[in-house]
This record gives sequence, structure tokens and C-alpha cells, in this order.
Amino acid sequence: MTTSQDPQKNTIRLDKWLWAARFYRTRAIAKQMIDGGKVFYNSQRTKSGKAVSIGDIIKIRQGFEEKEVTVIALADKRSDATFAQTLYQESKQSVETREKNSLARKQGILLSPASDTKPDKKQRRKLREFKERI
Repeated sequence: MTTSQDPQKNTIRLDKWLWAARFYRTRAIAKQMIDGGKVFYNSQRTKSGKAVSIGDIIKIRQGFEEKEVTVIALADKRSDATFAQTLYQESKQSVETREKNSLARKQGILLSPASDTKPDKKQRRKLREFKERI
């Protein structure tokens, strides 16, 4: 567990930092997400080799969630989760937005529960007729 605090090494690659901060399981996956546009560095798309420094803002999309974090420490080695959480600080607005979206998804699932059985022949015919009318 090495943090880069010496003045000669004030930056680290973005994919390596995301891996060390445990946002992604491997550096290869982190690189794919960066190249795929799921990671924004200071509100811009970037490359995986971009140098990250303390105070930078990184926006990460993972599935339904979108996190906005500020880099508060640098690390070039992956360690346990408690250490990884000391590398960044998530903004309060990001936390609130994620909680609202999570609640909305849960309520949406409760409002339209899945059917226990498949539709029978008559119900399938009615569904097909209804879809063709539109």
C-alpha cells in the first residue's frame, strides 16, 4: 500500500487510479470503461493514460449509478476497500442523486410487478391485436 505523496510523482494514470480506488476489478476493465465513454475527467472524455492529480473531479457511470468524486489522494497499488475509500470523496449532490434514482427504480418495480404465469393463447392473441392497432 503505497501512496504517491512525494513531489516527484504528483500524478498517476487514470486507469491505474480507478483500479487502485476499487471502482473496477482490473485495469483492463477500467481502460475499456474510459475508452467507452463511461468515465469523464473534469467534465470531458479522456484517454486511459491521462495523468490524474489531487483535486481533479472524475465522473463515473456504473450501470444505473453515476458517481462524481474528487481525488484527494493518489495510489499506484491496489489495497483493501477501507484504504481505497480514502483516495476520493464523493460529492453530496452525487450521493443524493444516486439515492433518489435508487428509490425511483425500487418504486417502479413495485408498481409493475412481473406476472407469475405466461399469457395463454387467448391473452397472446389479444396482446398481438393491441400492439398491431398502435
